[in-house]
This record gives sequence, C-alpha cells and structure tokens, in this order.
Amino acid sequence: MRANRSLVRRTTALAAAVTAALVLAACGGKSDGASGHGGGHDASAPASASAAPSGTAQGAAANNAADTAFAKGMVPHHRQALEMASLAATRAESPEVKALADEIKKAQDPEIKTLSGWLASWGEQVPAAEGGGHSGHSMSGGSGMMTGEEMDQLTKASGKEFDTAFLRLMVKHHEGAVAMAGTEQTDGRYQPAKDMAAAIIASQSAEITRMNGLLGKN
Repeated sequence: MRANRSLVRRTTALAAAVTAALVLAACGGKSDGASGHGGGHDASAPASASAAPSGTAQGAAANNAADTAFAKGMVPHHRQALEMASLAATRAESPEVKALADEIKKAQDPEIKTLSGWLASWGEQVPAAEGGGHSGHSMSGGSGMMTGEEMDQLTKASGKEFDTAFLRLMVKHHEGAVAMAGTEQTDGRYQPAKDMAAAIIASQSAEITRMNGLLGKN
C-alpha cells in the first residue's frame, strides 16, 4: 500500500515537472513570436512613412500648358478690368454702373492674387503690371482686352458718356474672359484652375446680361 502511494507521488511529481517545462517552452515561443511581430510592425512603419510623400505629390495635381496660359492671360486681363472699374468711382453717373464696378473689383482682385500664387508655385513668371491703363492690351483680340486708345477714351469720359462706354467695353472684356475660361475648362488639368474658370463663366455671363440690360439691349 505504501509502495503504491510512493509510486503515485513520484508520478505526480514527474507530471508536474513535465507540465512546468511545457509552460516555460510555450512562454518562450510566445515571447519569440511577439518579438517577431514587433519587428514586422517596426518594419512596416517606415513603409507607411515613405508612402506619405508619394500620396502628397499625387494629391497636388500637376498643371499643364493650358493651365499656365490661363493664369498668365487672366492676370493682366483682370488687372485691366480693375483699372476700368476704378474709374467708375469718380466718372460714372449711374448708381448701377458704380455698384457693378465695385462688384468687379471685389471679385477679381482676390482672383489675381490666387492666379499669381499658382504661377509662382509652378515656377512660372507672373506677368508684370504695366501702368497707364495698357495692361496686356497686346493680347489677342479674342481676349476682349481694351486697346490703349479705348482706355484713353474711357479715362477722359464722364457722366452718361462714361456709363455707356464702360458698359460697352466691359461687355466685350467679359466675353473675352468667358472665352478664356471655356478654353481652360476644356484643355486644363489643374482642378482649382478649372473650378475658377467655371466660376468666371457663371459670374461674368450673368454680368454680361446685366450690362446689356443697362445698355437697353434686352
């Protein structure tokens, strides 16, 4: 009987020792696995970090030649519109013409800054401002830009004569801007520029209708 009890004790002790060994082995395996997992996580971190610049570059869509031409053409075009609109404060008689001129200045001055910023970011030269109301008048006739002679005539006019000349010339000017914006929408690639082109078409088309109404053409 005592022999049996002794055998049971030895068997129990042996089983406990084997169990302890297995537990230690399992813990060691988990520790190795954790280390391996940790190594894998660390290795993936640089990959994510290195992917960030690529994603950023893709987010900033590149411009094309049409975008550059749109920005370079619209900067002097808008500048001349501001020159024309600035004359209305002291020369216009019609309150409607004065109000329209103020709206043109408020809309186009910020756009000049935005367009100039795009050109600088693209490594392009921003068109230089020219004095005397002749900004960019050498552009193609389809742009709607005023000639030097037309700007001189507008500068010398006042009252109803100014109102009529301003509206007539600004309609032509706006039509040129709408045409330029339409080309950008068709041929451009830089989405912010295409969005600005859409806004120009919408706002200036509405102003053309408004100015024609003031001229009595509607």
